[in-house]
Amino acid sequence: MKRELLGAGGLVLEVTGRPGPPPLRFESADGGRLLLRQGGHPLLLGRIDRGPEGNLSYEGLFVHRLDGYRSPLPPIRSALTRSAGNWAHLYAGWLEESADGPLHDGRWLLSEARTFPPYVWSGDFPRDWPACYLDWCAGGWQGVVPLRELSPPDAPRVKAYRKHARDGTPAPVLLWWVSSLDGWLILDGHDRAVAALAEGRDPACVVLARAPDEDVWRRTADEVTAGHEQRLERLRARSGLGVERERATLERAYGEVMSSLPYEHGLTRSWPLPGGPADWDDLAARVMFECRSD
Repeated sequence: MKRELLGAGGLVLEVTGRPGPPPLRFESADGGRLLLRQGGHPLLLGRIDRGPEGNLSYEGLFVHRLDGYRSPLPPIRSALTRSAGNWAHLYAGWLEESADGPLHDGRWLLSEARTFPPYVWSGDFPRDWPACYLDWCAGGWQGVVPLRELSPPDAPRVKAYRKHARDGTPAPVLLWWVSSLDGWLILDGHDRAVAALAEGRDPACVVLARAPDEDVWRRTADEVTAGHEQRLERLRARSGLGVERERATLERAYGEVMSSLPYEHGLTRSWPLPGGPADWDDLAARVMFECRSD
């Protein structure tokens, strides 16, 4: 696997030799059905809101989680939190070695994140277990979904992590950006997240996300370039004091967009659900997962 450095707090990991499906993976079936599986064990059932008339409304996602999730990272000792250095590189190495993680062929981004919009860790951080609803109506969701039941703020492990949160020395929470949720899953650090929030802080995080495949971002680059050239052509037909300033602004914006395209968050891949909708419905019935549209 190759690594491309992205400054002090990030990298691109190019994964080869793992065509998939990986141990931790999403599977999908018709009718807006979604399943997160780890090995042979189902962890999360999701179904897109069908609305009052039974049609897919895309207003939100019903989610039901099951016990049994295993972190792809090893236990992180307290001594390591004071000497780890670059957490993105450390987590990348552990994810490469893990038998429980989501990596498959392609380009992956790992980057540090220390601040989030206020809603991410408040209203869009579901604390109820096992069911929750991701409301997409207000322009998207962009919250954080735990993969196990959260510990109370006074639990012994959380109390120990709260001291690290106050000292500014916690290991980052590992989040996985999942495009089909329009949000993140916690892959490691549930108790660390609870501890930071109990201390009135956003958890320090490392975010894992798929980067766009080369053919995808290059196709977008061609479209952006064509539009940029058209705007420049229109400028050439004009004159006046503001034209050169406008040209400089266009060139600067074009350069910024082009440089960011290979490093944007790409789509999270899913695999066909064996057995299709019938198997999903059978599993949902067995875990008593109720959708509004049922």
